[in-house]
Amino acid sequence: MFVDRVKIELQAGKGGDGCVSFRREMYVPKGGPDGGNGGRGGSIILTAHEGVNSLAEFGGRHFWRAPHGVAGQGSGCHGRQGKDMHLSVPPGTAVIDAEHGFVIKDLIEEGDSIVIARGGKGGYGNIHFKSSTNQAPRQMTAGELGETRAVILELKSIADVGLVGKPNAGKSTLLSRLSKARPEIADYPFTTKHPNLGMVRAQGERTFVLADIPGLIDGASQGVGLGHEFLRHVERAGILLHLVEPQPTDQTDPLENYISIRGELDAYSQDLASRPEIVAVTKAELPESRDVQQALADHLGRPVHRISAVTGEGLREMLNAVLTELDQTRPAAKRDPLASTPADEDQPAGPSAPARVPPHLAGPTADLSDEHQAKDVRGDQPR
Repeated sequence: MFVDRVKIELQAGKGGDGCVSFRREMYVPKGGPDGGNGGRGGSIILTAHEGVNSLAEFGGRHFWRAPHGVAGQGSGCHGRQGKDMHLSVPPGTAVIDAEHGFVIKDLIEEGDSIVIARGGKGGYGNIHFKSSTNQAPRQMTAGELGETRAVILELKSIADVGLVGKPNAGKSTLLSRLSKARPEIADYPFTTKHPNLGMVRAQGERTFVLADIPGLIDGASQGVGLGHEFLRHVERAGILLHLVEPQPTDQTDPLENYISIRGELDAYSQDLASRPEIVAVTKAELPESRDVQQALADHLGRPVHRISAVTGEGLREMLNAVLTELDQTRPAAKRDPLASTPADEDQPAGPSAPARVPPHLAGPTADLSDEHQAKDVRGDQPR
């Protein structure tokens, strides 16, 4: 089950109480204080790991509590500290305060972590209060309570390029053609229910991460059709690849569909709407695709690509345009994840930075060499 948004409550462990105890030993009539301190309570730590691809672990459990610290004991024995609880989340998870709604931290890269709830401090035993003027102290302090916090974990897919468009525009088919990702493909709307990522290889060793976002509809920016859940996954994309179906099954106008989706992007986020965009008309084997391409080009005042995931027509030209746009939107040292150096780790992360896709998500990258393009594609492949 793919889960990308959950609300959970976290409770760190309570610190152990201090101990009041005096040394009791034969032939030692006035043994001094020997009550130990309590141990610190366990903290809760959230860490981003590439081996995790959803928040499903938190979907059925909404309360997490770390172990308490152990109370101090006699003979100067201090209590054991509570073990910290480490929780793994996917890279790209935003940790949001549930009460006030602000982002506590964005866990974007592998290894990013935050101590979201700190364990309580252990109490002092009476050995702590021993002094020259207080040789038999009988005071101790109780352990402090651990922090309790309600947070919202929200997963936003990390990708260089985000595929947007109406349902059945051909996004999943294109992803399966360009990469080794295998999303579900069918001829009915909303086949894609959650984002799919794939690694695309082009021009030799040039690679980028492509995200297939579930289809958007009118009112998505207000949450219609799970619009918010879908739109947030494209927020981190450096550029948008907008696919337009030339002959929609619902008999709507392709140009109006494009304008509608652009309106939803603009209503959801001005920053998202201002991202570089490449427009492509899918299913180029259909006669209507040329007219739709020309109508879109006239409306936008810039070239519009016409592609086919079945025959491979126009894919190379579109990929070249994508790589050119990526070169302009991210630093030169970041253009090829395979050629990154340790110095790259000091670069700030952001929408324009190349994402690292776990192997189990992306699978092997597709080969878009000339030999691959020359191969025949089965005509019965779904569009």
